[in-house]
Amino acid sequence: MSKKANTFQTPIGTRDLLPEESARWEAVIEVFSTVASRAGFSLVDTPIFEDVGVFTRIGEGTDVVGKEMYEFLDRGERPMALRPEGTAAVCRAFAQHRPLVPWKVYYRGPYFRYEAPQAGRFRQFHQFGIESIGSDDPDIDVEVIALGWKVLGAVGINKIELLVNSMGDQETRRNYQQALSGFLKNHAADLDEEDRKKVESHPLRVLDSKRPSTQSVTKEAPQINDFLSADAETHLERVKDGLKALEIPFSIEPRLVRGLDYYTHTTFEFQSLALDSAQNTVCGGGRYNGLIEELGGPATPGIGFGMGIERLLLACDAEESFPAPPPGVQVWVVDVTDGSSARDLTHTLRDYGVTADRSFDQRSMRSQMRSANRSEAEIALIIGEQEVDEDTVAIRMLRDEEKGQIVVPRSSAVAEVQRLLGLES
Repeated sequence: MSKKANTFQTPIGTRDLLPEESARWEAVIEVFSTVASRAGFSLVDTPIFEDVGVFTRIGEGTDVVGKEMYEFLDRGERPMALRPEGTAAVCRAFAQHRPLVPWKVYYRGPYFRYEAPQAGRFRQFHQFGIESIGSDDPDIDVEVIALGWKVLGAVGINKIELLVNSMGDQETRRNYQQALSGFLKNHAADLDEEDRKKVESHPLRVLDSKRPSTQSVTKEAPQINDFLSADAETHLERVKDGLKALEIPFSIEPRLVRGLDYYTHTTFEFQSLALDSAQNTVCGGGRYNGLIEELGGPATPGIGFGMGIERLLLACDAEESFPAPPPGVQVWVVDVTDGSSARDLTHTLRDYGVTADRSFDQRSMRSQMRSANRSEAEIALIIGEQEVDEDTVAIRMLRDEEKGQIVVPRSSAVAEVQRLLGLES
């Protein structure tokens, strides 16, 4: 006797999106797409894998590139990587295709990082984001941040904190990194061992550490705001003024550096106050004025953000907001004859904008009504021998028993369903 094969499972750090979740998932993507398109952003879609250099150029020494990236050689021995984030791939597309500016795009899709799985963090995760490329005007920074704010508000996330910082320009970073590196060297013995390795090559990365021993050191470190050049200071002040004008509350957080090296000037995060502090960032982004040039394109400024869908829905759950939309099926057609009437009526309903389904296999009335109730449809259309003989249809309201059942001519069944569902034009 052969042994029963083991059931395959999803890989560690991944999950299936099942039908009972997918309607809510699609709804939140629709909210984001609507907010972005109303602001003049268009959809862009890049491959899920890229030349590994697209990512190593912009994040060498970061955990994302050094430890978390899925890399492989294709059959032509070319080094590739599954995309760990969205901005670099979009900027590669800009550098390759050289579109006219301003180039305002949004994206959504799966991304990949080899991380320790936990609530809201997966090895295959999903993001949507926007990128506004072509202008270094601080008002663009304000627009991008405001769009993140609008998305969060549209899904009912209200317990939110916006943190803003400036990474300054090249002059700022040069002076600050020198001061920060000196400070960290003087306190190297107190740093976590992993963070100690970054002091020489990437001192800013130490500020991003979540390790308690390092955090106790960095809270006393020099702050980048004390090193901003005059231009960087002016840029930050204009961003602050714009946010105040739009009545978007924010706090300045000098240690907010984000997880990748390409940021200049404005960086920001939206943090959910309803989630655990270790995993509470629901949206983050910033300005990257040198990234496109680094990827082989013309010197072109840009700013954007990414928003994790899994984390966003966790925050919605914590605030009991953005419930799942109603089930998709509005009408269930029950046919206890040969099934041809149900077939024809179901297709007609769909043609007139009604979401309809039916039973198959010529099952009994009781069995088909059980299916109708399980579908959570609002209406059952019932066709028996009598209805066929009289060319009628019985209409039963499944969620309101007081309305009972009515019988209408077959020719007016669709119009009556539209009336009951409030779909009349």
